[in-house]
Parts: sequence; C-alpha cells; structure tokens
Amino acid sequence: MKSLFDQTLLGSLNLKNRFIRAAIHENMPNHEIKSRLFEQFEKLAKGGVGTIITGFTLVDDTEKLYPMMAFYNDSFFDDHKKLVDLTHSFGAKIILQIVYVGSYIMGDTNGVAPLAPSAVENLNNQVMPKAMNIDEIDRVQANFAAAALRAKNAGYDGVEIHAAHGFLLSQFMTPHYNRRQDIYGGSTENRARMAIETYKRVREKVGKDFQVWIKINAIDGIENGVKFDDVLYLCDELTKGGINAIEISGSWWHIKQSGAYFTKEAEAIAACNKTAVILTGGNNDFNEMTEILNHTDIEYFGLARALAKEPNLINQFASEFL
Repeated sequence: MKSLFDQTLLGSLNLKNRFIRAAIHENMPNHEIKSRLFEQFEKLAKGGVGTIITGFTLVDDTEKLYPMMAFYNDSFFDDHKKLVDLTHSFGAKIILQIVYVGSYIMGDTNGVAPLAPSAVENLNNQVMPKAMNIDEIDRVQANFAAAALRAKNAGYDGVEIHAAHGFLLSQFMTPHYNRRQDIYGGSTENRARMAIETYKRVREKVGKDFQVWIKINAIDGIENGVKFDDVLYLCDELTKGGINAIEISGSWWHIKQSGAYFTKEAEAIAACNKTAVILTGGNNDFNEMTEILNHTDIEYFGLARALAKEPNLINQFASEFL
C-alpha cells in the first residue's frame, strides 16, 4: 500500500513525501521578498511539507508594477538564493512558479493595455486587452526560459510554468479568449501551441535534468471554456516532450463540494500519461488523499489554503497517522 509519506524519486529529485504546498499569491510590493515570506517558508519546511511551490513570479518587466515576486532580471537573484537556501536548510524542496499574467491583471498596468491571445474582454475584471503579435509571443516565451535559467542558477529544484487560472498561457487554451486565426488559434493543436512552445523553450534553456513542471486548468468554469479533450491533448504532448510533473487545477470558486475538486479529471490524465500528476484543490482530508493515491495513478497532492491556515499540518498528519 502506498503512503502519503513515501519517499519518491521524480527524475533525479528525491522528495521526502507526497505533500506539495501549492502556489498562492504572495503579495510582494516592489517584488521584494519580505521577511514574512522567509518566516512563512521556514514554518512550512519545518512543518513537514516535502516540496514548496512559490507564489506567482513574474517573467516579464512589462508587468513590473504588479505586487508579486519577480525574476525577469538578475537584480532579484540574491533574494531568491536566500529563499532557496532557507528552504533547503529545513529539508524541503522548492519549485519556482513562473507566470505571465496577461489580462487577468493583478496591479497597475501604467496605462498600457495588457496582452492576451485576442482582444476579448476579461470576464473577471472587464479589462480589454491587446491581441498579441508574433514578436510579443516570442518575447514572452523567451522570458519564461530566461527566468527558468535564473531559477536554476539560484539553486531552485525546478520551475513550474503557470498555465492555469485564466492567466496568459491558460487563455491561449480557452476558446472564449482565443479567437485567433493564425497558428496559435482555432484547432486544439493550435491553441495548445503556446503552452507547448513555452515549455520547449524552457527545457532547451535549463537542460534535460532540471525539473520543469506545469500547472493547467482541467476546467475553466466559463461558457466556451477549455474542453477536456483539449486538456488530454496538451498533457499528452507535454509528456512526450519530457515534462516532469503536471499539476491539475481549475476554476474552483464555483465548486460547492467538499474534498478534492478535480479528482476525476486528474485521474483520467494520470491514467494515460507516464508523468507525475499533482492533484490540487480541496485537499485537506488525509484519508481521502490516501484513498486517491492507492486507487488511481495520481502520485502527489497540492495543498494551498490548508497549509496557509496550518503550516504544521503535515507534522500533525504524521503524528496522527504514522
């Protein structure tokens, strides 16, 4: 019987258990990593979680006024290195989540229209973005890759490409937001192209032995959202390309059920992809996670709000169930 406390190998990365702290918005004005974040990561690592995924980290200085972490140039290197070293000193692994926000704006745009696949008003904030041209697509992909290399040099155990929750890469997959008539729009293959090419650019930059994960939406929760066949296609192509892990999330704010939100979708993805699948959303019940682990091919479990409320939760699980 598999245990949530199993030590596992993900490529060459040794994980001490199957618990992963999923990313949250850290709110870092001026991108400065505040003392409270170092304190939070210390509590999480001491609290027993095996792997911590950082909050959203910007890859492009066009979003430089957004209050979150950034790694779009080397000026942020020392703070990131300090965060990595702190996390490692307490026995946890750390993955940098990298993002281009796009029209789901999270700060001051300085009067510049945010970028999106198409000029379609954002349903969350009624912002009208600018449709990206090919040069802008190339620049964003290159900036993801450059940020990933900085993360590798700073000692992170890997990066996670954020392609979920209505941010830019997620919008390329979503027919409602992607109305393009070129190679990045229309068919499933074309709409998936942005995420796949971004992953390939990252992989080429960091090499085959560095961990590259991706977070994707299984469900958009909107009319004309991503279809599950689209999701399966994307996961299959990423698996063929050597992605190390796929974190399954989605639109959770409309879900009224208790417990894990996206089990059915993550189970289907894990069953047909020989890559690690992380189930995130609603995980807080030890017995439910154990049941999922032993009756599906899902291998890891992301916890966000549960660990925000109780950073020592994994140690509590260990004292009760081991």
